[in-house]
Amino acid sequence: MSLDISHILNGWSYKPGEVTARRVRGDDGRDKIQLRLDLGLLQMEASGRPDGQRPHGCESLLAHYQQQLQRHREEHSGDEVFVLDEQACELLRAEAVMYYHRYLAEFILEDFKAVERDAMRNLRLMDFCKAYAAEEADRHILEQYRPYVMMMCVRARARIALGENRPKAALAALKTGIEAIGRFYRRTGREELVEKSGEIIVLQAMAKDVEARIPVDPAQRLRKQLDKAVQAEHYEEAAAIRDRLRRMTGEDQRPMPPII
Repeated sequence: MSLDISHILNGWSYKPGEVTARRVRGDDGRDKIQLRLDLGLLQMEASGRPDGQRPHGCESLLAHYQQQLQRHREEHSGDEVFVLDEQACELLRAEAVMYYHRYLAEFILEDFKAVERDAMRNLRLMDFCKAYAAEEADRHILEQYRPYVMMMCVRARARIALGENRPKAALAALKTGIEAIGRFYRRTGREELVEKSGEIIVLQAMAKDVEARIPVDPAQRLRKQLDKAVQAEHYEEAAAIRDRLRRMTGEDQRPMPPII
C-alpha cells in the first residue's frame, strides 16, 4: 500500500488563505474531520480527543489531570496544594491546540453544537491551568487566547439559536458574550481593548445582523411614534397614537401634556 497522499490532495483543491474542511467516513467506520492545509491535511476524530488517543485511559489529558485533582483532594488534607508542573502545562496546551483545529473545522462545517462543545472544553482547560499551574507563566500564557475562544463559543450558541428560529435567543447570547469579553479586558487591566477588540467587533456585527431579523413589535413601534410625536409637540397625533396603543395593549398610557 502506497503511503503517498498526493492522490487525496490532488482531488481536494486548496486556495491560500482559505480554510477548508470536510467530514469523511474512516476505514474503522467512524466519522473523521479533515482540515485542508497548504502542505497537506489534518485528520481528526469527530469525537473524543482529536488524535484518537486516550492518555492514561482517559478521554483526554485534561480529564486525566482532573481525576488526579479529585484523587488528591480525597487523599490529602487542605494544607497540601495540587499543582501542575511545567511539563503537564505544556502537554495540556498542546492538547488545546488539537481541539482548536477541530472546532475551527467544525465551524466551517456548521456543526455548531460541536463547536460549542470543544470551545467550552478549551475554556475549562484554561481555567484549570490558571488555577493549578505551579509557575506563574503557565497560569497566564493561555489567557491571551481566552477572548477568541469565548467569541467562538458565543458565535456557535447564536448560530444554534438561529438554526432553531430563535433570533431573540441568539441576540441575547451575543450581547451576553460581548459583555463577558468586556469584563475580561477590564478585569485584566486592558480597558482600551473593549473598543478595539476584534472579537467584540465580530460579535457586535453579528448582533446587528441578528437584530435586523427580529420582527418589530407593533406596540413598541407605536411607543416610539408616540415619543416622537410628543417631542415634536404634535399632541393631536400623539393622542391618536395613544388611543391605538390602549386598544392594542389594554394598558394605560402616560398622561398627555395639555394642549394649549
